Amino acid sequence: MRARQASILVARRWCFLFVCLGFFVLAACAPPSPAPLPALPPSPLLPLPSAAVPPTSPPPVASPSSSPATCRLPGRLVAGSLPSAALGRELRYQVYLPPCYASRTAGRYPVLFLLHGLYYDENQWVRIGAITAADRLIADGETPPFLLVLPYDPTWTEPPESGFGEALIADLLPAIDAAYRTRPEREARAVGGLSRGAGWALHLGLTRPDLFAAVGAHSPIVFGRDANPLAGWLADLPADLPLHLYVDIGQNDAGLPQALWLEELLNAADLPHEWHLNQGTHDEAYWSAHVEDYLRWYAAAWR
Repeated sequence: MRARQASILVARRWCFLFVCLGFFVLAACAPPSPAPLPALPPSPLLPLPSAAVPPTSPPPVASPSSSPATCRLPGRLVAGSLPSAALGRELRYQVYLPPCYASRTAGRYPVLFLLHGLYYDENQWVRIGAITAADRLIADGETPPFLLVLPYDPTWTEPPESGFGEALIADLLPAIDAAYRTRPEREARAVGGLSRGAGWALHLGLTRPDLFAAVGAHSPIVFGRDANPLAGWLADLPADLPLHLYVDIGQNDAGLPQALWLEELLNAADLPHEWHLNQGTHDEAYWSAHVEDYLRWYAAAWR
């Protein structure tokens, strides 16, 4: 009897060892759990506008003419405003009309919405040379003619408290399409921004990919409330609505950790995009040095 009990005990021990060994084998063969994405680094303390590049004079207005030579003259910058229920006040903006816009009435044009950074206004893109760059690229045939829309964001809060994003989508975008000869399809519409404006561009482009085909985030500062849903927005982008993305930043920019976080997120989503790490910091001198590259990239899809 004792011998039988001893053999049963030995058998149970062997069974226990085999079960444990099986668990170890299964654990070794199981695929590793995906590493969680890092948290969004805190927003940096941004410099005040004292480091702005010297303002430039607005480009002269071209006289309407049917002569091809007129297209060598600068385009036209038009100021406007419209009431916005979403914003709770007038939405101020400027529109750049390319050379020969007034005379070539049969043409329709792509539209690029460019958003300014914190502490600035709709003149920032003019000041860093976007109008001059557009004139040169169009006149030299490097890009097709296009419209620039430069809205003023008077808010300091993030979405959804800020009504600026809703005002741009619900009020400004349809007003521009109604007032100017735009190409209204998403493939001919892009949005980009500097600093906080880049945060807006990402927010608008990723939540409304049906409206924008390209998004440029230049020295991006991502909204804190967008940090958690951003990965889901990337994963949910419709396959039939490809979104082109461009991210750039200076090596000495205090916001570099956020830009690297965004780059890691885009890579994790396996989303094709352009990433540029350049010399420079978070100021208008950096953006002015690259503004022509930005416009050339946006316009590449419009040929």
